[in-house]
Amino acid sequence: MTTTQPRRSETGSGVAIVVVMIGVMITAVDTTIVVLALPEMERSLHVSLDSVIWVVIGYLLVITLLATQVGRLGDMFGRVRMYEAGFFVFMVGSALCALAWDEASIVAFRLLQGVGGALVSANSGAIIADLFPREKRGRAYGYNGVGFSLGAVLGILLGGAIVTYVSWRWIFWINVPIGLVGVGLALHLLREHGERKPHRLDLVGMTSLGLGLFGILWAVTKLAVSPLDAELVGYLLGGFAFIGLFVLVERQAAEPMLGLSLFRVPSMTPSLLASLLQGLANYSVLFLVIMYLQGVRHLTPFHASLVLVPGYLVGTGIGPVAGRLADRFAPVLPATIGLGVQVVALFVYAHLAPASGLWLVLAGSVVNGLGASCFFPANNSAVMKASPPEAFGISSGMLRTFANVGMVFSFSMAILTASRSISRHLAFAIFVGSTSLRSGLAGTFTSGLHAAFYASMGLMALAALLSATRATRVGGARRTLR
Repeated sequence: MTTTQPRRSETGSGVAIVVVMIGVMITAVDTTIVVLALPEMERSLHVSLDSVIWVVIGYLLVITLLATQVGRLGDMFGRVRMYEAGFFVFMVGSALCALAWDEASIVAFRLLQGVGGALVSANSGAIIADLFPREKRGRAYGYNGVGFSLGAVLGILLGGAIVTYVSWRWIFWINVPIGLVGVGLALHLLREHGERKPHRLDLVGMTSLGLGLFGILWAVTKLAVSPLDAELVGYLLGGFAFIGLFVLVERQAAEPMLGLSLFRVPSMTPSLLASLLQGLANYSVLFLVIMYLQGVRHLTPFHASLVLVPGYLVGTGIGPVAGRLADRFAPVLPATIGLGVQVVALFVYAHLAPASGLWLVLAGSVVNGLGASCFFPANNSAVMKASPPEAFGISSGMLRTFANVGMVFSFSMAILTASRSISRHLAFAIFVGSTSLRSGLAGTFTSGLHAAFYASMGLMALAALLSATRATRVGGARRTLR
């Protein structure tokens, strides 16, 4: 039961990467466009301040839990088929989000959107690995990074215009025609090139990890708006208990959610851990900087996001170059340099003051975009080069899982950090862009952010250290699963 076909020509592979880029772009749009719409969603749907962030966290949590499982489905039934299914589910979820009528419906439909996002993101990396030989995958992942950066920029520009002049519901409606184009192109241009392999889904592992992450995230989120009490302690303890159960389940499962045998590949473990730490250190920076711009500098959500656009534009240009460097000199060099550059960006942000010029934020954004664009294609290439061909889907899913675990907790810690220096309710109001700080609190809040940026610097430096210690032996990278 195989569908192995000859590799595409250069032209065919180039056309296929454009289709994959569209999928990455449409999911990236929603990482920025939704943040801009949060104030309007809060008012229109009467969503409470402490619940509105689940519109963001819920989406990320679903992608985190499903990444390895839908990657496994790609190995079983065809990566292109699952990628196309992801487009369709994402479109349906987007349309339902546009029709949401209350707090519960918008969160539920965002979860469905996350299922589509997981199918697209987890299988896109595996499709690239099928289409391109090992020595050319870095460049391909670089162009994939271009899709993400373009999507993030489009999310900011379209989101600001749509929320300001039309309605927040259209930030979801626009996904439908884009998705239809993407599905049509995928059906016409993408073909299966990988070998299908039977797998078992690890539903028990996925459930235990989901309950564990949810318990901890719920407690951390509530801790930002209410004092620590017995209920929150219960959620924390329960979350850690389910994480412990997950570890036990994975040790006994025939095909665990996390492919534990992959960790025997020399360069796999540091690559995955570097991805987790990079997400943990960097994802909160976006929201902390936006909170600084909105709360301290009194910018609107749209104008605050515009200051960050240059960083994404730099990413658009640097990604393919970093990918070529990964192909030419091995992924460890551009990945480690990229993480080091991001440490510099965090240092810049750690020196923001209430009276700092906006050029300092812009400079930090550009440096951060440069570093991220060096890291992502190189690290993705390292993981897929290390993966045996029969496990491309699982490896791609594991990479998304590790990155998203870092991002989910980074987001929650950003809110918790902000609430340490000002009232919890005010921190949430600043985050969604519905208020700003008086001058007396601005300095206190900015000083509180400095500690968060320095902590992120430490995590990013640790990620760089892990990246630098990666094994580069070709033989180890091509070790097969046993």
